[in-house]
Amino acid sequence: MKKTVIIILILFIFTSTLIGCTQKNNELIDVTFVLDWTPNTNHTGIYVAKELGYFDEVGLNVKIIQPSEGTAEYLVASGSADFGISYQENITIARSEGLPVVSIAAIIQHNTSGFLSRADENILSVVDFENKKYGGWGGPIEQATIKYLMEQAGGDFSKVQIITAGDIDFFTGTATGNIDFSWVFAGWSNIQAEIEGIDINYIDLGKESDVFDYYTPLLITSERNIENDIVTKKFMEAVTKGYEYCIEYPEQAADILIEAVPELPAELVLKSQQFLADKYQDDAIYWGYQSIHVWQRYMDWLVENQFIDQPIKIEEAFTNDYVK
Repeated sequence: MKKTVIIILILFIFTSTLIGCTQKNNELIDVTFVLDWTPNTNHTGIYVAKELGYFDEVGLNVKIIQPSEGTAEYLVASGSADFGISYQENITIARSEGLPVVSIAAIIQHNTSGFLSRADENILSVVDFENKKYGGWGGPIEQATIKYLMEQAGGDFSKVQIITAGDIDFFTGTATGNIDFSWVFAGWSNIQAEIEGIDINYIDLGKESDVFDYYTPLLITSERNIENDIVTKKFMEAVTKGYEYCIEYPEQAADILIEAVPELPAELVLKSQQFLADKYQDDAIYWGYQSIHVWQRYMDWLVENQFIDQPIKIEEAFTNDYVK
């Protein structure tokens, strides 16, 4: 009898252990995260959170994908992705069209994008865009931004030749003479130019006009994930740790991104990561913070320039609840 009881207890403990292991594995919730483009140092905090087990610690199994079809906003709004990377202008326009997407963190506190040209083009100010070829992705906001800046400086936008460059990057486009300048992220293209020994001129967009010092890029999710926010809280807990790690340990963070995406140029990743280390949080009270003033200022510009018919409810477009 005692032997039978002991055997039963052993079987019970063994079975319970198996069930416990199965439950533990099942506790990992599958989450899909969509990038805005190919992997780069704007995204490193995500890769850090994945590699260092921050997602595992909060019970998430995060799959990182690239937007092969549709933009991150549409993929997140439709539920094809749970979280993603976008930009303030895209979110504002998306919400004006009824897409239920919400910004949950500013990856970089100030706009680090601007207009890059080779030094021999002598583009030293926005007025010098006259009689030059701009290569972009074909969005109307690009042209409106350039037009606004030039008019503010007394330039003639009609003298700029606008070319849709598609997948042609700054280096290929300018080397062949197809374009003279383009809109880039300083933390990537400017550093690549330095590594390749190319003399450049750069016009910092956010410093040209306050209205363009908006949030780019951003982390986004859907209103559905805000309403049932258990996963969102878990995700942002891990991601916040990831970007805080990038701030404190840029070299190690660069190594993690290089290992995860080995096709990226190692020297470029390292120097870019060092450049961004003090840009992620910058002068904000904490990483990821978003100001209603920044959102309001740029939305007003979008309304004035008729990119959206009427103002959106700013307080519904973003939240700081997950980064406080």
